[in-house]
Amino acid sequence: MNSPVRLSRFDRRRMAVSFEFFPPKDEAMEKVLWESIERLKPLAPNFVSVTYGAGGSTRERTHATVKRILGETPLTPAAHLTCVAATRAEIETIVRGYHDAGVRHIVALRGDSVEGAGARYAPHPGGYANAADLTAGIKRIAPDIEVSVSAYPEKHPDSPTVEADIDMLKAKVDAGATRAMTQFFFENDLYFRYLDRVRARGIDIPIVPGILPVQNYKAMTGFAARCGASVPSWLAERFHGLDDDPATRKLIAAAVAAEQVIDLVDRGVTAFHFYTMNRADLVYAICHLLGLRPESSFLSLSRRERVPERSEGG
Repeated sequence: MNSPVRLSRFDRRRMAVSFEFFPPKDEAMEKVLWESIERLKPLAPNFVSVTYGAGGSTRERTHATVKRILGETPLTPAAHLTCVAATRAEIETIVRGYHDAGVRHIVALRGDSVEGAGARYAPHPGGYANAADLTAGIKRIAPDIEVSVSAYPEKHPDSPTVEADIDMLKAKVDAGATRAMTQFFFENDLYFRYLDRVRARGIDIPIVPGILPVQNYKAMTGFAARCGASVPSWLAERFHGLDDDPATRKLIAAAVAAEQVIDLVDRGVTAFHFYTMNRADLVYAICHLLGLRPESSFLSLSRRERVPERSEGG
């Protein structure tokens, strides 16, 4: 067994992480969200992102969550923003509002149709057409805002081919995006094949792998079907028969995520974006595995020394 050797090597590597949350719908979910933020906060992530519902359905809750993170924590928030059901003037108001509040990082996304999964996306006649157009708009409105975008190792469900999807990523980079976080995946070879194709197109921004610890297997499969992510048969086998056994499910989820992250690190990846689903335990455990510890444990190292600005695999 060589895992102790591998783990000790992680302790010496410089890892960069970011965490994604979604705005809570009610008081109980609000409590869970802030317990998770408090749990993960000491790990000093590069940033934490807050999602934005279809058609801006969570707009006010997203704004409130971002502003609370700014006001009550030392964390750097990145607000998600989509093109859906909004005019350019409305988007400009939102961007300027974020800028005035102190937000300097936006995750620019096309977004899904307001009619739900499977419905054909149609740009707002007075809005931005896609994420590249939105990125250019954000940079025009507030040039000092950093823009991150999405990337799809298995292509976006609406893209005809992976090459067409990479064309869109190139357009987003040309418009001013400086980082991409991938849709989640479970087969690491998918990520590395995609990274090779992206680099071959001359795209050199960080392509940070998005990691989804499986908090709920059934919910994950539905999400994967909607976003075009494949669920390998070996993963289904891991969770088979555990529908009524949440304790074992959690252990299996931790093992699956740990195996994936260890393999990515062994192959050169040093940055990760975690889809937390507003739950901290699995994400915290994986970060611990990566050698990340609360800042108080590393008073001799500054955050800048420990967390590189542009770190990724490939």
